[in-house]
Parts: sequence; C-alpha cells; structure tokens
Amino acid sequence: MMRHLLSAADLDRDQAVQVLDTAEEMAQTQHREIKKLPTLRGRTVINLFFEDSTRTRVSFEAAAKRLSADVINFSAKGSSVSKGESLKDTALTLQAMGADAVVIRHGASGAPHRLATSGWIDSSVVNAGDGTHEHPTQALLDAFTMRHHLVGGREPGAATGQDLKGKRVTIVGDVLHSRVARSNVLLLHALGAEVTLVAPPTLLPQRVDTWPCATSYDLDASLGEADAVMMLRVQQERMNAAYFPSAREYSRRYGLDARRLRLLQDHTIVMHPGPMNRGLEISADAADGHRSTIVEQVGNGVSVRMAVLYLLLAGGEREEVSR
Repeated sequence: MMRHLLSAADLDRDQAVQVLDTAEEMAQTQHREIKKLPTLRGRTVINLFFEDSTRTRVSFEAAAKRLSADVINFSAKGSSVSKGESLKDTALTLQAMGADAVVIRHGASGAPHRLATSGWIDSSVVNAGDGTHEHPTQALLDAFTMRHHLVGGREPGAATGQDLKGKRVTIVGDVLHSRVARSNVLLLHALGAEVTLVAPPTLLPQRVDTWPCATSYDLDASLGEADAVMMLRVQQERMNAAYFPSAREYSRRYGLDARRLRLLQDHTIVMHPGPMNRGLEISADAADGHRSTIVEQVGNGVSVRMAVLYLLLAGGEREEVSR
C-alpha cells in the first residue's frame, strides 16, 4: 500500500482489490459484540475539513475510533483558518501535534496533493474530497457495495479477490461538478467495469472523451443493460449559470423515477453518494425501493475507511485484524 491516498488513479487493480478485501474483513468484525480493534492504538488521525460534511466526516471518525486511534476533528469554521491562516501554517500545527494521518476535505482541487507533497508534514494524507476533482474513498465504498451485490453472492467473503470485470455501471447527472464521478470512473475502470456517463451536454466536463468511459445524453437508452445505476446530486451550490432550463425539465430527462425503474434488469441496483435531492435526480420510488443500496453505502463507508486507514498506517500487521 502507498503512503497516501489522494486519487483513485493511485490504485491499480490489485491494490484496489486489496482494499476491498481488507474492507470485507473489517465489515465482518463489525458484527461482533465488541467492534473495536486494537490495530491503531496510540496513533492519531486528524479530520481536517474545510468544507461542510456529515457522512464523510462521521464515517472517517467512526472508522478511526473502531481501530482504536485517537481522533481530532478540525473544522475550518471557528478556527484560525477563518481568520486567514494558510494551509501551510495549519499543516505545521498538525505536524506539531504528532498526527499520523490527516484526512482532508477542501474546496480547492489539488489541496490534498499539495499537503502530501509539500514537506510540511510527515503524516499519511487521505483525500476526503477536493473541489470538483476526486473523492477516492467514496469510489471505493461504491465498488465495495457493487461487489457485494453483483459478484459471487452476498455471503461474507464470497467476493474476496474478485473485481468487477464486465459489469456495466451507468453514472447519471451532474458529472461536471462531481468529484465522485471522476473517482468512480477511474476506479471502476481499474476493476474491469464498463462505465457510461449520462448527462446533458452542459453537465459533462471538457475533455471527458479522454476518460476511460463512454458518454451518452439519453438516459432511457442507457438503463436496459446496466448492472448498477448511480445517480449524482445536482450540485446547485456550485452552479453559477443556467446548466439546464428548469428543475422539472432536468427531472423529466435525467431523473430516476418509477417509469425508468421498470426499464432496469431484475438484478440492477440503484446507488447515490448522498445527500439526495429527492424529486430532482431521484424519486422516492427509486431512493426507498428494494433496489436501493443508498443506506447500505453509508454503512459500507465505515468498513472501507477502516481498511484504508489500516493499510496506510499498519499495513504490515495483518494479524491484528483477526483478533
């Protein structure tokens, strides 16, 4: 395992499968009466969040605590950052605190890479989302969820060692502003899946033709062969222009509703990274139906982030997981 996790592109097929297999081991320990493992006892993990987050921050906090690490949550609001402190000075403060790992979410694309390569800190750095760039642990938990449903049955450990070769994944919506979409395309490609991005032309990024995926403007035509359909949140807070005529028009053309659910194969799962805009990109029928893995994804996020922290900070101590 590498020292940092900054991008889904950091992981080749074997490394990605190693993370997913380790997450499977972690998930099995979470069914015990005592969920904590001693693996990272004495280590310090700092959650450094410059953007608001609930799911990701709490997930990383739970993951670190279940590995017995000491956790410090650092929010930009109410801190010296709000008074103008630079990323460098914040990093030097964390270094002085003796952080072993820094989990960073930042509004600027590239901030985690800067933190990891600047020489300001000696800690491992995990990218928890940077601007519109990447969110690698979200892609890992999505792949973990797909593997559970689409590969080798759902018994514990049944999918161990397997990738997603030949599985078809359709990712729909605001790709332009989505760090989740980019990370998923890179990781799923490494795992052998065939990915199709579906969005209006205005919500596809420039040079998307260089990504290892197909693109389409027609959602209905893309649903019939999909094994998994991932709906992306319309990130209206990042939009400074009219990217589509109206919410009603967007929902009509690119929303997953009851009619479109009937186009799916029997085994196809419905995913969403959250938070959802119900009634815009996804209807209640899709979000709450039997195909939905949305709540499951949140739970899987803890196991995957446990695996990432474990491999980065104690990757050679395999025996600790089974204790």
